[in-house]
Amino acid sequence: MEPVLFDMDGVILEGPRTDPQVYDDAADAALADLGADPTPAQRRSLRQHDLEGVEATCTDLGIDSDRFWRLKEHYASVGTHERIRSGDRGLYDVDAIADLGGRTTIGLVTNNRHETATFVADYLESEFGVAFDVVRGREPTFEGYRRRKPDPYYLERALGDLGVEGGLYIGDFPKDVTAGTAAGLETALLRRPHNRGLERPADATYELESLAALLDTVSID
Repeated sequence: MEPVLFDMDGVILEGPRTDPQVYDDAADAALADLGADPTPAQRRSLRQHDLEGVEATCTDLGIDSDRFWRLKEHYASVGTHERIRSGDRGLYDVDAIADLGGRTTIGLVTNNRHETATFVADYLESEFGVAFDVVRGREPTFEGYRRRKPDPYYLERALGDLGVEGGLYIGDFPKDVTAGTAAGLETALLRRPHNRGLERPADATYELESLAALLDTVSID
């Protein structure tokens, strides 16, 4: 079978996104590293992901915006990794992923930070024997953030890494289906508690109730 690529948040990790408090703490840690003393309004701005606002606020504070962003992304990964290790953020369907990985090429492609995607891949391999053949997450730059899905950039990079042109991408939001379709992949919308009310995108190839159901829905022989 052609490769199966997974989104991460909401597909492998419980919850659709990084906890906002993780980003708040990450921005505060980055500011401390840079010796900045922002006003409350500036701190609120830098805790957000409005890139123009972040750049403007960094300029006002006299700090390098690229450096701030890299630090914020790093500390957000540190906080996320601790939540995974502690069990505060759980995992979905690990046995099904391991089963699939024993039968075909699998990959992890996410809008989340590449540092965290790599951590999750390493964690799943060390704890559960799940070995991803390719891992792609967003680069810790403004441009890397802009390349998030529905842009197919990271999916296309993953396919290039594998040296293939087709496969299946599994995600939990319409943007995943849009990106997968643009990259020339079949797509599956995976149902989780946070997306039960979403309408299935018209171009989704499959709709899955769990990753375990993938083994019954898609031929992998």
